[in-house]
Amino acid sequence: MPEATGYAMHSAESALEPFAFERRTPRPDDVAIEILYCGVCHSDLHFARDDWGMAQYPIVPGHEIVGRVTSVGSDVANFKEGDVVGVGCMVDSCRHCQACGDGLEQYCAEGFTMTYGSPDRHDGSLTQGGYSDRVTVSERFVLRMPEGIDLKSAAPLLCAGITTYSPLKHYGVKPGHKVGVIGMGGLGHMGVKLAQALGAEVTLFTRSESKVAEAKSNGADHVVVSTDEEQMAAVTETFDFMLDTVPNEHDLNPYLQALKYDGTHILVGQMQPLEPGVAGANLIFRRRVLAGSLIGGIPETQELLDFCAEKGITCDVEMIDIQNINEAWDRMQKGDVRYRFVIDMASMQNG
Repeated sequence: MPEATGYAMHSAESALEPFAFERRTPRPDDVAIEILYCGVCHSDLHFARDDWGMAQYPIVPGHEIVGRVTSVGSDVANFKEGDVVGVGCMVDSCRHCQACGDGLEQYCAEGFTMTYGSPDRHDGSLTQGGYSDRVTVSERFVLRMPEGIDLKSAAPLLCAGITTYSPLKHYGVKPGHKVGVIGMGGLGHMGVKLAQALGAEVTLFTRSESKVAEAKSNGADHVVVSTDEEQMAAVTETFDFMLDTVPNEHDLNPYLQALKYDGTHILVGQMQPLEPGVAGANLIFRRRVLAGSLIGGIPETQELLDFCAEKGITCDVEMIDIQNINEAWDRMQKGDVRYRFVIDMASMQNG
């Protein structure tokens, strides 16, 4: 079995530290990949610290992977040695339910296999992620990096990018629509860029006056400071869609009131129960929809990568060496990153 090196957590309280482990022996449909870059997602921190009660240790995080193919199995038809590829949040699914047949593997009836922290469907071993030098993944879950895309900033597209692109496409955002994006973090800044590229008029909602210039520099047409009651009142029944990227509990009712009739409020960040509760009247009296969305399927993620390459869309990133990952996690928890850390895996050679 191929030997790999990476950085792992050995308990919910420990720091990330160097870790030697084995990748599986490649199967006929497998693609072996040398990892070049890996994005650092807030969910890496939540998962590895067992905030969601799912972690098994040791665990190597990382699900925004860009790398180069080093070898392929005998059944692989679409990739060859030397291709530059990506791997996102999923590395397998049941492949036979309706969702999988529709190319929406994230909604697999049996649950998709996560890039890290999931039992492998074939041998039961725990999947390990991209904070490492190599990975082996089934061809079906490998993505082709289009020519001309910036590889460093493409890594977060495999999570932050697809998480915002998928609902915008699914709900039919197009030129003429007015879209509100709530929150200006890793997800929010991608939501602004992608909604703009789809032709919408985009307004960024933020609690902080300091984010106004920042939001406009990322392409927002307008900015509303949500703590200002007058500004919120001025946009009542204005928007066709709200893309809500905030991961913490927050009051949805003021944003629902900013939607037109038949408007749709899409949650992509908050996993907790909705507190305070949603007033039914805010939905019933304007036939509004409250919806949710989870990452995107493999075909849609490839579509996103191609779209970003065509439009020149990138994620704003700060490059780090793997040796600085614990400091990066601390900064990420404090919100001190604009907007995604990406690990340069060449730094693994620094010891």
